[in-house]
Amino acid sequence: MAIEVADAPEAKRYEISVDGEVAGYAEYILTDGLITFTHTEIDPGHEGRGLGGTLVRGALDDVRGRSLAVLPLCPFVKGWIQRHRDYADLVYGAPRD
Repeated sequence: MAIEVADAPEAKRYEISVDGEVAGYAEYILTDGLITFTHTEIDPGHEGRGLGGTLVRGALDDVRGRSLAVLPLCPFVKGWIQRHRDYADLVYGAPRD
């Protein structure tokens, strides 16, 4: 099973693909220096495989590389960051190095 997370800026979302098929996405609003995650969804046929967490991790790794702050309005993204404190520094208003 090949899993890939990629930014789809034309759709304003990060997508997770399984074997070339889009299995879910995390929608965002991008402004100067800030990305606001608004909604995350995994296709019902792909639920229960940990794809939501893989999607969020991949998106946040990309965001870190772009030096953006994160505003997690999406409850799934917010909860994921709370459980993975090594990503807490990305949250808007958090102390940054």
